[in-house]
Amino acid sequence: MRSRPYDSLVDNQELRATSIDLPESDITLYKHFFNESESRKFMVTLLDEIQWKQERISFYGKTYNLPRLTAWYGDPNKTYRYSGITVQSLPWIAVLEEIKSKIESVSRVKFNSVLLNRYRSGTDSVSWHSDDECQLGRHPVIGSVSFGQSRRFKLKHKSTKQRRHLELINGSYLLMKGATQDNWLHEIPKSKCQGERVNLTFRVIS
Repeated sequence: MRSRPYDSLVDNQELRATSIDLPESDITLYKHFFNESESRKFMVTLLDEIQWKQERISFYGKTYNLPRLTAWYGDPNKTYRYSGITVQSLPWIAVLEEIKSKIESVSRVKFNSVLLNRYRSGTDSVSWHSDDECQLGRHPVIGSVSFGQSRRFKLKHKSTKQRRHLELINGSYLLMKGATQDNWLHEIPKSKCQGERVNLTFRVIS
């Protein structure tokens, strides 16, 4: 991994990014994008103000609770379909607009929607997948913000099966661009941790 400084400042500290060295991808990790105070404030507000929902998913003829809580916010009339689930965008609220504005300062893209995942403990998870729905267009940009409990983020190449994992800590920002979703799967596996985590994946959908 190679580090490079950016001119952007967060709370008067130089923001540093690490480019993740993986073939056929464009992934940047800002390990400490939000400081501890910001992260704690955002976490509390998100838990309190987001309209969390328990979605259900069908698998081999049976229906199960999705192993996490979710919410979908964005610009008006942004409908998103994933894993057999269809969601209609809820209007932006202040805390989401604040987070979005901060990450857009380094992402060089204007996001119009966000999928939130609430991992209530280590038993909540998300299985192998790519964020490659047709609504996201070619070479989608995914901006992933994490608050709360650190969780392991695993990556697996679709063809070579090469693997890599990153630790997404409280206040981190992971930016995935280019051909990443075309070539790589990712997951948050179950773990023994007991802490709660909120993850926001900002997107641009048509």
